Amino acid sequence: MLKKQKALKSKQKKIGRTLIPLFGYKKMNFKNTISILIFIFILGTSFAQVTFEAKVSKKRLGVNERLRIDFVMDKDGDNFNPPTFENFTVVGGPSQSISNSWTNGKRSYSKSYSYVLSPKKRGNLKITQATIEYEGKTYKTSPLNIVVTAAVEVPKDPNDPRYLASQNIHLVAEVSKSKPYLNEAITVVYKLYISEKIGVQNWDYIDTPRYNDFWHQDIEVKELKPERGTYKGEKYRYVVLRKTLLYPQKTGKLTLEPLTLDVSVEVPSGRRDIFGSRIPKIINQRVSAGNRTINVKALPENGKPLHFTGAVGSFNLKVTTNKTTLKATEALQAKVEVSGKGNLKLFELPKLELPNNLEVYEPEHKESVRTNLGGTQGKISDEYTIVPSYSGTYSIPEVKFSYFDVATESYKTLNSKVLTINVSEGPFSNSNSVPVTPNSAATSGNANATNVNKQNVLSRANQFASFKTKTSFVAIQSSSFFKSSLFWILLVIPFLALPIVVFIKKKNHQRSNDVAGNKKRKANKLTRKYLGEAKQSLGKKEAFYNALERALHNYLKYKLNLETTDLSKDKIKDLLSNKNVSQEAVTTFSNLLQNCELARYTPFTNVDMQKDYEKASDIISTIDKQMH
Repeated sequence: MLKKQKALKSKQKKIGRTLIPLFGYKKMNFKNTISILIFIFILGTSFAQVTFEAKVSKKRLGVNERLRIDFVMDKDGDNFNPPTFENFTVVGGPSQSISNSWTNGKRSYSKSYSYVLSPKKRGNLKITQATIEYEGKTYKTSPLNIVVTAAVEVPKDPNDPRYLASQNIHLVAEVSKSKPYLNEAITVVYKLYISEKIGVQNWDYIDTPRYNDFWHQDIEVKELKPERGTYKGEKYRYVVLRKTLLYPQKTGKLTLEPLTLDVSVEVPSGRRDIFGSRIPKIINQRVSAGNRTINVKALPENGKPLHFTGAVGSFNLKVTTNKTTLKATEALQAKVEVSGKGNLKLFELPKLELPNNLEVYEPEHKESVRTNLGGTQGKISDEYTIVPSYSGTYSIPEVKFSYFDVATESYKTLNSKVLTINVSEGPFSNSNSVPVTPNSAATSGNANATNVNKQNVLSRANQFASFKTKTSFVAIQSSSFFKSSLFWILLVIPFLALPIVVFIKKKNHQRSNDVAGNKKRKANKLTRKYLGEAKQSLGKKEAFYNALERALHNYLKYKLNLETTDLSKDKIKDLLSNKNVSQEAVTTFSNLLQNCELARYTPFTNVDMQKDYEKASDIISTIDKQMH
């Protein structure tokens, strides 16, 4: 026993002497040795940790420039979720790339997701975190701050495809009037001018104007019809994208925000195909209509009527009733209607002033208007329901309506006629009421009604005949819930459900332990997911082939129990051939993968994408049937 202790102490001293040159300790006991070994182990494992970071091409740029951002991981992660990019517009990507190499016997691997971004505004903009999963853990990048300055001058290189696109595509906002009056109609027509030197595939709306300080209504563009015109003296094709009617609600200088598009443009490139024809290059070009300033004039104060409510345009006034003779307690309809052209939805109609002994209900407002480039046209009305309580003769005084006529730049006032209502067969005073003439009604106001000795209206026997005033009740028998059929059913259900729950739980447990089956189900699920994404991205080349490639890779990854890094073309061919998959199917599958790689560098049409999608769906089904 003594010999063992001496040997152990001797061994501890040897370990201490070995580590002294490294850490500078003169004396080292066994506990210090263990601590240092643990430290070395932790330090070694820290170098093997997973890294996931975001890299940008520049951290300072002009508002008219773009930046590239790469999310890079040194492992084969899944379920990548990019940031929201709320301060940027994604003009390119996502594109995925994998790098796998061996240097001096060491393996180097990286997987990256790349985007091209265009800033939406100036200032200190933030790119939030991206996430990815690897072996059940979620990894996040650090947020990045990007400084966006005012627009910078872009070098004018005639051979640069982006410069060529910027010189041959223009978005213009045509305003019908730059100095309108308050509440005067103006129109904005957005036209996209395209030179014959380039082609356009499609476009997306990046930012639409909000028209602050304007009442606005979009005018439907039924068909995007290409037309020929000129832009700055040169021949162009153009298409009308959008039409909007505006009514300024504030005086002074008002700014119209720009409409901004992301356009897929085909520009000539220096490459040619085997037949000598030029191969066009497809790029995304951002175009904007620019800000427009509208100087809104205030309506003149000189000559403005007291009862002016803001109507601007050209109008007519009409006051009518559906009857002029009726009995007491009967109802009549009186309508105040304004028709014409102008801001019909932005002013109040004049109110009816009626005698006190006429019962008047809140008016029903109606609109029948249409909107086009000429402005808002049609008619609006308030319809009153009036019920007289006493017999006699009543008058509806004239109604005045004023508006500002833009054509003559002056105020105009319209007057309606005085309307007379005769009420008969109702309660009246001992002396007959004096008839009211239009002149007397206009001067006396409500005095004609007060000269009549009023008498309360007598209720008729059938006045409320349309309402039910009696009810009939039907007796129901009360029943006891205890020991009823429902009681026994509810009591037995839990006992019947218990074995079913146990059976389902057992099946779920067996399914969770079925590793091979779970992999197959996961393969089918991922394949359907990415094929669905590819179908939704038809017409967008990069997004489509990226989703299609992920669908094919994930299908093989779980179907053949492979890692993504092992998916070389030759290995795929050998494995599929060993699984009794026909040579035709193997060749079709390899060609699809090759198309996904070529899509990053060569143009593909919508027809090509549709064919590749159909091939992918068919080949996956074929391999499933043939594989053993």
